[in-house]
Amino acid sequence: MPRRRAVDGSAPTMRDVASLAEVSPMTVSRVLQDHPNVSAENRRRVLAAVKQLGYRRNDLARVLSQGRRLGAVGLIVTNLANPFYARLALGIESVVTRDGIRVMVTNSDEDPDRERAAVGDFVSRQVDGIIIVPAGSNHEYLVDDVPERTPIAMVARPPTGVEADCVLVDDFGGAYEATRRLILHGRTRIGFVGNPPSVYTGSERFRGYCAALEAAGVPLRDSYVKRARDIASAERALAELLALPEPPDAVFCTNNRNTLGAYRAVHRVSAEVVLAGFDDFELSDMLSVPTLIVDYDADELGRRAAQLLLERLQPGDRRYTGPMRRAVVPTTVVEHGFG
Repeated sequence: MPRRRAVDGSAPTMRDVASLAEVSPMTVSRVLQDHPNVSAENRRRVLAAVKQLGYRRNDLARVLSQGRRLGAVGLIVTNLANPFYARLALGIESVVTRDGIRVMVTNSDEDPDRERAAVGDFVSRQVDGIIIVPAGSNHEYLVDDVPERTPIAMVARPPTGVEADCVLVDDFGGAYEATRRLILHGRTRIGFVGNPPSVYTGSERFRGYCAALEAAGVPLRDSYVKRARDIASAERALAELLALPEPPDAVFCTNNRNTLGAYRAVHRVSAEVVLAGFDDFELSDMLSVPTLIVDYDADELGRRAAQLLLERLQPGDRRYTGPMRRAVVPTTVVEHGFG
């Protein structure tokens, strides 16, 4: 028998179930909550009506009306197109689902205003906690916008203007080691294509790049430093570097999107330039130019952030209420095509 819908074509309600089963809405509620004080016959009729109507409880409305938590954490990332964030979300999900918590994901597009709006939306939905990859450089607004009972964790970039647990990557160390390896491979004209300096990861990776040059006595050339936000702008930046009278013989890129853009420019003109890039990506070992990849476990980044959040959500004496914590995920450098 096909499922029946409410008379007006809307989704069936609890009253529709009660009417079909010829019981009260209270009896339907008790059956759905597996309450023991329901007769076997009434339980059978209610469940049959639920199946026939295709009725589903509105858990969000029920939770909000009772002032209870949603059983979900909100995740705000800066670029959903970046595969890194898929791995981050999977790492978070692998931890929180053990406690029956779901992950709700939204994108800020590196826009602090969109991030703040997303935070407000999550708060209105009464999520259990919020994990943020920060878009802006000041998060003081979180003090007023997020209730104290809702824990916050930052990922990849540290909090500013607010106290919050955070999980970072060893950005400085990874950039330093990649640049050092380029120098060991005989490269001394090393360009840089990175995030705007206002982005924490970009500034830390630039610091690591500069420190490695200085340690090896290799001069930093301002003309070799370019900023890019995505694949297209990184491709243009690399093309400008290759057009210099004395172009670089290697380029360090601060994220996988910049590395891909740089590779397009190098491949298009068959330039003899080697690349080093932060963040691994699919087929990085298949590029036609020698490449160094600064790799780290993005899933672990998510797992640690989720664990920090869950420790602040535990009941009673199990809840962590101590000072804010900072964890750092290590990096490794992988070489492809250097022989």
